[in-house]
Parts: sequence; C-alpha cells; structure tokens
Amino acid sequence: MRLEIITPDKSIFKGEVTSATFPGTLGSFQVLKDHAPIISTLEQGVVKYKINDAVHEVVVSGGIVEVLDNNIILLAEGIVKEEVA
Repeated sequence: MRLEIITPDKSIFKGEVTSATFPGTLGSFQVLKDHAPIISTLEQGVVKYKINDAVHEVVVSGGIVEVLDNNIILLAEGIVKEEVA
C-alpha cells in the first residue's frame, strides 16, 4: 500500500507501507492491503505505520484520511511529534 502524509506546510512521508493505524474520531482503526474505501476524520493522536519490520509513529493534531485502491492519503492539521519505534 502507498501512504502519503501531508500537512499544510509540507509533505511528511510518501512511500510503501504494510499497515497503518489511525486515531479516528470514533476510535482507532487499522488499514491493511485491499482495505475497503473509506474517508474518516481524525482526532489528535498517534498514527502508526509499518515499513517491513520497522514501526514509525507520527502524532497528528487531527485531520482527514482517505483510503482508496491501496492508496492512503492523510491530510493532517499538523504534526506534534515524529519518531521511529
């Protein structure tokens, strides 16, 4: 799957991931390959995405995520913190 994380200021990440977890407004949810199309609002929280065996974390201040045809676009209001776990 291809994930792109964008803020109003810059592009944070663009690349292939094996899974991604988002802090949805109604609760956390995970996206895997061939996930059904979805658009969801996000609360402030941790976005986790896995590249091979490495887990990366980005704390967003909210936003919107769209999943369609193994492409995930996250429009984040802002980034609070980035790290690799």
